[in-house]
Amino acid sequence: MKQESISEVKEKLATLQDVTDPYVAALRLDERAGIQKLLASFDKRFAKIEALKEKYQAMLRFETPLLAQGHRFIAGIDEVGRGPLAGPVVACAVILSPENPVYGLDDSKKLSAKKRGELFLEIRDKAVAIGIGVVNHDEIDRLNIYQASRQAMLMAVNDLAVPPSYLLLDAMLIDSPLPQEKIIKGDAQSVSIAAASIVAKEMRDDLMRECHQLYPHYGFDKNAGYGTKEHLAGLEKYGPCEIHRRSFRPVSEYFK
Repeated sequence: MKQESISEVKEKLATLQDVTDPYVAALRLDERAGIQKLLASFDKRFAKIEALKEKYQAMLRFETPLLAQGHRFIAGIDEVGRGPLAGPVVACAVILSPENPVYGLDDSKKLSAKKRGELFLEIRDKAVAIGIGVVNHDEIDRLNIYQASRQAMLMAVNDLAVPPSYLLLDAMLIDSPLPQEKIIKGDAQSVSIAAASIVAKEMRDDLMRECHQLYPHYGFDKNAGYGTKEHLAGLEKYGPCEIHRRSFRPVSEYFK
C-alpha cells in the first residue's frame, strides 16, 4: 500500500473533529518528522478547542440551573456605550440555543476586533433570537446615561422574536415583569450576557462608523465616540456635532 504524502495527511487532519480517531492513532506510529510535526499542531489545535469547551461549560453556571427548572428561553442582556461623549447607547438581548454552543464567548472588551467579528456572525447564525435596543444622544441627555441604558435593555428584550422566560443582565435590573437576575461582570461570567455584549459592541461600532461619514472630524470610525486624543482635538477645533451628548463633560462646556 502506497504511503500517504505529508500534504495528503495534512489535508485529512484538517477535516478531523476527534483526537481519538483511529486514523490519528495510526499516524502516531509514523516516524516521519513531517508527520510528527503535523500531529503536534493537530494536538495543539484540539487542546485549544477543549479549553474553549471547558470555559463555555464554566460560563453556563447561571444558565444550567435555569434550564433544569424549565426555562427554555433564557435571554442574556448587555449594553455598550455608557462612556462615550457622542452617539447612542446600544443594548442587545440574546437567547442562545443549548444545542448550538458558540465557543469562545467572553466579555467583548477582552476580544480582538477580528475574533469579535467572527463570534458576532456565529451568534447571529446560531442564536434562537436576538433583540436590539438603541437610545440616542438626546434621550441620554434627558434621562441620564443609567436610565437610558436600562431603557435600551428593555427595548432589546421587547425586540426579541421569541419571548424569554428569564433574564440575565449585566449589573442592573430593568422594568420588566419577567424574572431576572443581575450579575456583576456578567459579560465575563455568563455565555448569554457575553453573547449580548459582543452583538451590542458590533452593532454600535457599525453605527458610529456610519456617523463618521456625516461627522468626519472626530474619528468616530476609530474611537466609537470615546474621548480619545483625536476626538478631543476635533471637539476643540470644530465644536460639538449633532450627536454629541450635551450632558457629558467636556461637551457640556461648549453650551454654557
